[in-house]
Amino acid sequence: MILAQEELESLIRVQHRSPHQFLGMHPLGNGSGLVVRAFWPQAAQVEIIPTHEKNKPTVKLKRIHDHGVFEGTVDKVNKVYAYDLVITEHDGRKIQTRDPYSFLPTLGEQDVFLFGQGNERRIYDKLGSHIRTIDGVVGTSFAVWAPNAQRISVVGDFNKWDGRCHLMRSIGTSGIWEIFIPNVGEGAHYKYEIKDINGRVKLNTDPYGTFFETPPKNAAIVWDNSKFKWNDEAWLKKRREHNPFRSPMSIYEVHVGSWRKKNEVESLSYREMADPLAKYLKDMGFTHVQFMPTAEHAYFPSWGYQVTGFYAPTSRFGTPDDFQYLINRLHEAGIGVLMDWVPAHFPRDEWALAKFDGTALYEHEDPRKGAHQDWGTLIFNYGRHEVRNFLAANALFWCDRFHMDGLRVDAVASMLYLDYSRKQGEWVPNQFGGRENLEAVEFLRHFNHVVHTEAPGVITIAEESTAWPQVTRPPYLGGLGFTFKWNMGWMHDTLDYFSRDPIHRKYHQNDLTFAMLYHHNENFILPLSHDEIVHGKGSLIGKMPGDDWQKFANLRALLAYQWLFPGKQLLMMGSEFGQKAEWNANASLDWWLLDAGPFHRGLQNFMRDLNHFYKSEPAVFEADYDLSGFWWIDCSDAENSVLSFMRQTQDGSRRVAVIMNLTPVLRHNYRIGVPQGGFWKEVVNTDSGNYAGSNQGNYGGLQADEIKTHGQPYSLNLTLPPLSVVAFRPEK
Repeated sequence: MILAQEELESLIRVQHRSPHQFLGMHPLGNGSGLVVRAFWPQAAQVEIIPTHEKNKPTVKLKRIHDHGVFEGTVDKVNKVYAYDLVITEHDGRKIQTRDPYSFLPTLGEQDVFLFGQGNERRIYDKLGSHIRTIDGVVGTSFAVWAPNAQRISVVGDFNKWDGRCHLMRSIGTSGIWEIFIPNVGEGAHYKYEIKDINGRVKLNTDPYGTFFETPPKNAAIVWDNSKFKWNDEAWLKKRREHNPFRSPMSIYEVHVGSWRKKNEVESLSYREMADPLAKYLKDMGFTHVQFMPTAEHAYFPSWGYQVTGFYAPTSRFGTPDDFQYLINRLHEAGIGVLMDWVPAHFPRDEWALAKFDGTALYEHEDPRKGAHQDWGTLIFNYGRHEVRNFLAANALFWCDRFHMDGLRVDAVASMLYLDYSRKQGEWVPNQFGGRENLEAVEFLRHFNHVVHTEAPGVITIAEESTAWPQVTRPPYLGGLGFTFKWNMGWMHDTLDYFSRDPIHRKYHQNDLTFAMLYHHNENFILPLSHDEIVHGKGSLIGKMPGDDWQKFANLRALLAYQWLFPGKQLLMMGSEFGQKAEWNANASLDWWLLDAGPFHRGLQNFMRDLNHFYKSEPAVFEADYDLSGFWWIDCSDAENSVLSFMRQTQDGSRRVAVIMNLTPVLRHNYRIGVPQGGFWKEVVNTDSGNYAGSNQGNYGGLQADEIKTHGQPYSLNLTLPPLSVVAFRPEK
């Protein structure tokens, strides 16, 4: 036996950090030949045969340990050559394969260097599992970052989940472990068997895995998600040239598992929902869909906000190819695709990221910095280069491999503040004694820079509920670099107002006017999301006061106000037809309501017409973030709960006057000022009979009178339907 006894013992005990030093083929030195070793616990006999050079000898290896270590020598040959292992197992089955320990590392020095810096933007092409062809051999490379592990093995259905078979090598001081395993291809299930810093052996899923078993199972699955044939080149080209600030954006928020179901149990798969969803969005006039988190998550009631597989779409609804098919189909229909992205926290499951190598690798060791008390989850260590790389590359991964048009970043406020939802003494100040998480701030700026430079045209959206300044301003001005920010203040104020009995609204008119005092500080999206219709809050229609007629009139007015007010807008699925029940992730939307009386169908008809009008009229979207794009005509008539405002393009060439009458009183001869004469066409009327309203209005439009009102040279003498929004556009 040439192998030293202590070296042999380190292999048998499966604890060596560099098994490639001993296994495989190596020169003996002094020109005395080669030594070949294999560790195959299930083998009864092992021999090697040359792969390319047939003049090289076939060598039968000798068993040097009962646990399956084999060794042999090749005389008169001093240069390592390619060879196959021929393994005869105890049951007589024969396996022929290239030796996994005969291949060089699949990561180069530059890959390792950039990852250590936190700047390997496509680290997802290096870590994780990847099908490769090396020296004519098809197999899969595996690589994982776990600097404090004592050893790591790849286990899977290809080696009977035996951690002795495929020990990985540690690459220098990088903390990365790697191995290439021949003949392992797409569909193979695997995990990492990790002996952690404390000597405990555990099974972990792959942090960079791109496909997983359907929960509650959690093995990763080898998959090539770069093979899908996209045909959305025209869409991507248009997106690169697109200006999101001066374009219409009406977003339909969707939870994949509960939009429609095939039956009480089964949801539509990604492929099954592709055509009906694309058709519905196109018909309804929405410009974008925003999927609630689709990354893999073990706990379904988390709705995807507790991610266990950051690089994989959940397998509950199909394969990665199926998810790519859904996105491609939406792009074909002209629909932009946004997704919820969750870099703020991750669950405590130790088979996922938590204590990955026995240490706080992705999180902080100190629970005052590393634990979310509200959600029972862990906080990423944004100051660690490799963690920053993991997250920033993950954002880019979804844009690169899945052609996402935007990422809505969840719970940004919880990232920005060290004392988020904490009492005195439960948090650690930053180096300057402040409450700001400086590392998270720098990460968010880095993430936005990476996405906007590497994926031109992709937008980023912050769910940020505080007054943190300049969320949507570039980092060189001191901002965080997001494209848009959810206007949570507008949402709360607006829902508070519309949920009140109309008799009390005159005391709360400031709820609707306050947003314009800060509107130009950020690029806002106006959200009515899933968060507002769960946990006992009731549905949108359920929040509205009055009988059914008044509830639907109120909701039509609310949605018209949302769509015509400055900013882009988002609406949770089901609210467009007045879903009565709270959203339930375990049940389909109540589509049957569309056939239950006129109100639900009327609301849906209204939303369809509103969307199509919105997309066709630049006055209500082109100057959302310009001072010239909006002004109040009159917001002082609190006694009658009437507000009016003007929307216009940047150059003022197109205008729309919007009037809101938010009590159930029909008002005749209500005069508002307008800046020009001529005929003003009624282009929106939420009270139309087509929408199950009372069909009051202005007979399609009015001629402006040369009567000065509200500081304007002309005015319109209007009929204002009860609980309504009407809008007028001057005809040229």
